[in-house]
Amino acid sequence: MFAAPPALAMFEFLDLTHKTIQEELGKLRVLVQAIEAEKISPMQQKSLATICDYFEHEVKHHHLDEEKHVFPALYESSDPQIHQVADQLKQDHGWLEQNWLELSPSLVAASQGNNWFDMAELAHGFEVFEALYADHMVLEESIAFKSAQDLPRHWDTMAIGREMAQRRAAKKHA
Repeated sequence: MFAAPPALAMFEFLDLTHKTIQEELGKLRVLVQAIEAEKISPMQQKSLATICDYFEHEVKHHHLDEEKHVFPALYESSDPQIHQVADQLKQDHGWLEQNWLELSPSLVAASQGNNWFDMAELAHGFEVFEALYADHMVLEESIAFKSAQDLPRHWDTMAIGREMAQRRAAKKHA
């Protein structure tokens, strides 16, 4: 008996989120440069607050989506290298969260018109954050997602979609 084809819609959703993360990182880079130049406008401050909210909420859901629905599939693989990729990606999520926890207070402060933080530290922290995200997304897209899709696995797309939507809705109401 053959397994059902992989849940392409889920992977398309994850890829789309990666594109959005890349766009948001590009916008954030411009805003960090404006902060450094001490020329951030009120409109840019609002944009910065929106971007901070995106990384604080939606990106965390994205990581959880991967950890709950993609990584378990990778661990079903008989290839130990695929297990190492899943381990690396989980570790990356931890590092990305840690970097965000260090970076976000300065960004939130800047979005509110404050500049009590060290500008050089902010710029360096953002460079590290952006580079880690770039490497992380390449690993996911080039190996993890393709490997998960190739596994002979039944993807319960209805249950996955329901779980993802309910988790996001519950977080919004909390």
